[in-house]
Amino acid sequence: MAKGVGLFSGGLDSILAVKVLQDQAIEVIGVTFCSPFFGAKGAKEAAQRMKMDHRIVDITGEHLEMVRHPKHGYGRNMNPCIDCHAMMFRKAGELMEREGADFLFSGEVLGERPMSQNRGSLVRVARESGYEPVILRPLSAKLLPETQPEREGKVDRQCLLDLRGRGRKRQMELAAHYGIPNYPNPAGGCLLTDAIFSRRLRDLFQHSDSVTPREVELLKVGRHLRLDDRCKIVVGRNQGENKKLSELRVPNDMILDVKGYPSPLALIPGGAPETLVPLAVAILLRYSDAPGDQTAVVIARDARGEREIIARASNPEQTVRFQI
Repeated sequence: MAKGVGLFSGGLDSILAVKVLQDQAIEVIGVTFCSPFFGAKGAKEAAQRMKMDHRIVDITGEHLEMVRHPKHGYGRNMNPCIDCHAMMFRKAGELMEREGADFLFSGEVLGERPMSQNRGSLVRVARESGYEPVILRPLSAKLLPETQPEREGKVDRQCLLDLRGRGRKRQMELAAHYGIPNYPNPAGGCLLTDAIFSRRLRDLFQHSDSVTPREVELLKVGRHLRLDDRCKIVVGRNQGENKKLSELRVPNDMILDVKGYPSPLALIPGGAPETLVPLAVAILLRYSDAPGDQTAVVIARDARGEREIIARASNPEQTVRFQI
């Protein structure tokens, strides 16, 4: 029996790619990669429903470095899709070798994503991965050159598909054929495609020589305002984000909290120089329920202890110029 290792996102295309191969009695292993920019929750749930062999691999360290210095550059935002897909196929190829599998596959559809799934991009991804001869795209295979597993008879090319373009009609027909009632919308699920998150990440790369997973997690929370090249403030937008900021705090951070009024928390990663503390306090008060025309007390906590600071809120025009 032939065996394939596939990139499995849990979306409809990856589910259909598995189904098409299982129709040929091919043993399938799905692998999902996770990093601070995308998780594996949806894929895990889909794999459990399908009762398929599924592996989750954390690629955080290597992926962070690649995102900072992508060989093939970025898409519309901070998404280095060609480099990312090549890395995933390379990692999946290592798993293929360990498992004694015959080929790699994905649910990619020719032309579905104009930048990352055009013919040239698919070829570059395969070539960069180091596993070009054995990478199969079952949903568009009949529109692409024959691969090694097809030539060797491990996969029957006549039973593969010729899907093309951004339309989803044929995928939905196949979902009905295979009895797949629920599947997610074809959204990327990757934070690197989000414009606001990308601005924050670009700012972080510009102001930090090395980036940690904790710093990336902070980018997902609150409002971000840069006070100078070394200092920024993150202001929660609701109770859930206040809780998350408290959880992400480390000892050298500064936490600001307004005394006596409903208020978001503010976190300053790595603390703030004394010259910038008044500005950070004024920005926090701008987003609190403290009267804008009166002074209020803000509690500042950092590695040195706790103190109270009396200040007045900054005005909206002053605040907006610091927003990332």
